[in-house]
Formats: sequence, structure tokens, C-alpha cells
Amino acid sequence: MKELLTLTAHELMAKFAAGEVAPEEFYALQMRFARHIEPKVRSFLTLAEDGVSPPDVAARDGALWGVPVSIKDLLTTTDFPTTAGSRILEGYAPPYDATAVKLLRDAGNYFTGKTNLDEFGMGSSTENSAYFPTHNPWDLARVPGGSSGGSAASVAALQSVVSLGTDTGGSVRQPAGFCGVVGFLPTYGYVSRNGLIAFASSLDHVGMLARDVTDIALMMNTVGRPDKLDATSQAPADADYLAEMNDRESVAGCTVGVINQMMDPKLVSQDVLVACEVAIRVLENAGCGVKRVDLAGVERLLPCYYILCPAEASSNLARYDGIRYGAGFPADISRTLQQHYRAVRSPGFGEEVRRRILLGTYVLSAGYAEAYYNQARRVRHAITEGIAEMFEGVDFLLLPTSPTTAFGLGERIDDPVKMYAADICTVTANLASTPAISLPGGLSPDGMPIGIQFIAPQKHDGRLLALARLYEEHAGTGYSVPPLVAEELAGFEE
Repeated sequence: MKELLTLTAHELMAKFAAGEVAPEEFYALQMRFARHIEPKVRSFLTLAEDGVSPPDVAARDGALWGVPVSIKDLLTTTDFPTTAGSRILEGYAPPYDATAVKLLRDAGNYFTGKTNLDEFGMGSSTENSAYFPTHNPWDLARVPGGSSGGSAASVAALQSVVSLGTDTGGSVRQPAGFCGVVGFLPTYGYVSRNGLIAFASSLDHVGMLARDVTDIALMMNTVGRPDKLDATSQAPADADYLAEMNDRESVAGCTVGVINQMMDPKLVSQDVLVACEVAIRVLENAGCGVKRVDLAGVERLLPCYYILCPAEASSNLARYDGIRYGAGFPADISRTLQQHYRAVRSPGFGEEVRRRILLGTYVLSAGYAEAYYNQARRVRHAITEGIAEMFEGVDFLLLPTSPTTAFGLGERIDDPVKMYAADICTVTANLASTPAISLPGGLSPDGMPIGIQFIAPQKHDGRLLALARLYEEHAGTGYSVPPLVAEELAGFEE
């Protein structure tokens, strides 16, 4: 029965429908294996307890009924603590579920737990978690990516079938690429941000990770719905992402633009370049046209992103004062307010969070807002217009998910600028509010996954999934069980 753990969600649901296994039986198996491998991978901040109620029978027609899902600990949940990977929220029990979580709950899904992340989503390796780093299931000495590293690792390591993550500058797609799974960034507003602990509100997306594109479409059919509780929600009420994914006519003869600047050997490693060239041949063999295109202002992407993000973060994180949230810093009436803030925020926030708050406060200050923040907003507008113009000549864009494969734990933690550079291939989609997806693109010579990324115009999410499925069918580089996980599964006693 343990072989069921390697199935995708849609394969598993076929087993449920045929009566070969009951959802509660599979969930019990899922949790036993999740606990078995957790000491090595460390995907979770909180694992679900035994005895969880079975999914709602009334929701049996839900797109993912009975399938176990892990939730990034940046989304509020009523039955698990929500810490955002930070000490300042340690022990926080939210009074409501995030909308995406509630939709999954109402659809009859099991939850395996809350996954580890870089504190408040600030990082590219999950090493900035206030609690512990997560390990890449393909090589425990390497990072799983970030900030949704725990979510990606949980799917790759067979600890959950699918996962909810969040993506502000690549935080779903980059760990998906590092861990050999699929990571999807929907159009901004296509999945509700209600209940998402804000990092940078104009860039934050709720995304998802799975083992294949079909499972992503099923996830979108569950959580990609309009929400009156989110003022930025713009999801179509009647979208059927599974049907759109299966519409081959929508991508027949499409043209895919390859961004020249993202294929620069000075920027991207040789292993990743080779994988991208192979992906180009796959697309051509599948009947797609390929066109080389230029993206002006690539050198401005990271500076623009790393001005806007800290600026918004400095505002969003001002609410964490140790009074209204968390239980780790009790109030002391003998302190002045300034003393209290210093006593709470200095140990409550990690180094990277403090760095971004300080940077954000600086670029928003009266003397520098025009030179930095307002200028970055104009650059973002220019980037968005530039991407829109590119889509007048091509249907999709292709680029690497990350310039390299997963780097070693501790390798970049003391070099913030080098860490930020890991986001160069992913920030474009967030700045332009477009959908994007990372797909497994094979393995490097040293056996590490490589991610291939596609970007579509705004609101073309279903068509992007159709292209991704077309690529998946022709590439033959989909999800495979990491050797370490396969070894653990072989020795696992049910």
C-alpha cells in the first residue's frame, strides 16, 4: 500500500473512486510516512495530530476530495498555530482560516500540517526560518529553496500530495525548481490573499505546488475563486482550469519567446542553460514556434524588486508589537512603549526581517522616497509595459526558474546580495502580475533538479496550464522520487 504515496492527486482520487483505498486509510499512511522522514527533511513547523476528522462526505465531488494538503505557515489556520516562521508570532492561534484554506477544507481535504518557511516569506533558501532550516530531499546538504521550501520539500518527499505556498518574488517557483516538483504562480488576484500574512501586498500571491500540472489545475479549480473578503480578488467565478488545461487547440502552433538576457552564460550556469535548450527542442517537436526576444532593463529587475518589497514590508510588519499577536513576549508595565518595542522586536524578528524593515523605512523616508521608492514604482510600470509589449509578438515566455541548481546549506546565508540574486529569473512575473509556472526540466550531471519556467500574459492562467501540460507530455522530465526518499520508502514499515 505504501506505493500509493508516490501517486499524484488525480491518480489517488481514481483509487478512492474505485474503492481500492479509503481517504482516511491513505491519510493515516501519509501521516505515518511524513513523521518517518520528517527528522531528515524537516519540512514542517507543525504536523497534524492523529484522529483528524474525515473529510466532509457532502463535498465528495470536490476537485481534490480526500487528498492530503500541506499549508505554508504564512496562511492562517484555525486548527494549527500560524507563526510565519517568526518568533514574534510563536504560539499565535488565528481566529479564522485563510480563504484558500477554507475552500480546501470545504472541498473535503485533509491537512498534513503547516510547512516551514523563511521568516515572513523573506528569503530564498528557508534558512531564515526562526526555528530550523529545511533540507532538500534530493540532497540533505542543500537548501530546498524559499520561501516555500517546506511546502516544496513536503511534496517532493512524499509527505503531502499537494501544497499551498505563497510567492512574492519566486517563493513557489524557485523551491519547486530546486526540489523537482511543479510550482504555479496565478495571476495576481486569482487566488484570494485573505488570511495571507502580508509581506509585500502588491506582489504577494497564493500559489501551489504539486507533482504534475493536472494536480495544479485541480488545485486552481478549488482555490481559484472570487472572494468578497479580498479587495484585490479578480478571479473568474466560472473558470474550469482542468478543461482549459486539456484544450490543446488553445496552444496549437503557439509561439514561445526565449528571453535572451536570461540565457546569458554570465548569469545562468551551464547545466541550466543546457536544460533550457533541451526544453526549446521539446517545444519545437511539440509543434510550437520559438522566437528569441529581448527584455529591456533586466539589470533593473532586482533593484526595483528589492526597493518595493522592503518598503511594503516595513509598513506591513509595523503591526507586530508583542501586544496583539503571539504569546512569546508578555507585556511588562514597568517599560516605556519604546523599551517594550525594543524588547519585543529585536529578538522577535530575525536578521533578514530587521534588514528589510530598515531598508524599507529608509526608502520611504521623506528625504529618499522620490529617489528610491517612487523611482522603483516607475521602473515597475515600465517593466509591466515591456512585458505586455513582448506578448504582442509571442504567446508565452520561456526562461530558467533559477540561475543554478540548489546551493548548499550555509553557502549564501552570510551574503544577502548573493542570496537575492537567486530571484533574478522569477521576480519578473511578480512585478508584472502575470501567471508563471516552474516545471521539472531534468537533472544536472550531479543529480539535482533543474526548473524550466513559463510565463503567460495576465489572466491567461488556463492557457498557461495547457502549454505546461503539453511540455510535460513531450519532455519526459516530470516528477521522480528523490533517491533518498525512495530508500526511506523502501525501508518504511506500514
